[in-house]
Amino acid sequence: MDAVIEGVKKALIMLVTMDPDIYRIALVTLKVTGTALIVSVTLSLPAAFFIAFKDFPGKKLVISLANLGMGLPPTVVGLWVCLMLWRSGPLGRLRLIYTPTAIVVAQTLIASPVILALATAALQQVDRKLRWQIMALGATPFQMLFLLVREARYSLMAAVIAGFGAIISEVGASMMVGGNIEGYTRVLTTAIVLETSKGNFEDALALSFILLLMAYLGSLALTYFQQRRHKDEYNN
Repeated sequence: MDAVIEGVKKALIMLVTMDPDIYRIALVTLKVTGTALIVSVTLSLPAAFFIAFKDFPGKKLVISLANLGMGLPPTVVGLWVCLMLWRSGPLGRLRLIYTPTAIVVAQTLIASPVILALATAALQQVDRKLRWQIMALGATPFQMLFLLVREARYSLMAAVIAGFGAIISEVGASMMVGGNIEGYTRVLTTAIVLETSKGNFEDALALSFILLLMAYLGSLALTYFQQRRHKDEYNN
């Protein structure tokens, strides 16, 4: 219990005194996680619309693979990305191993199936009669897309929040493909593992509280964006 209290105190001191190392690690965490989330959303949402609203051979198989990806271990993703990006690997010429870009690639592969599976399920729950009604009113494809997104917006944002949670907390893939290089690829999760392995439990606890704070603030921002339209409609 004393270690927990000291960890909280140390976390507060680090934040108040603007410890440069902590802010550097937090900034790298924010950059790679934010980039991976944006890329994941950009790739997953259009795919979710196609899967949800189009009938094609093997559709159930694709959905099952997306659902499988929701439980894909980060260490497995890290291993495969590491093999692909290793100097002797197929993409070794790109020299991306042990760089922030490698972490973004790994985290994108972790978050994308989560967002894809949940977004597909959310869109499939939209009443098919609503689509027919929109088409009957002469809506353009873009207008239909907008209305369907508006209808399923809460569930879609929940998918994005779940994707964010999957990558802000993962450590295996980041450690394997990033190398935990100080000032370059070290993120909060890998820093916690490092301090724990060194026996610096107070520092590890302090970093864990900072990570929890960052994860909460990120989730809070996404939740606010998710619920904002509901509040506006209620006020109207």
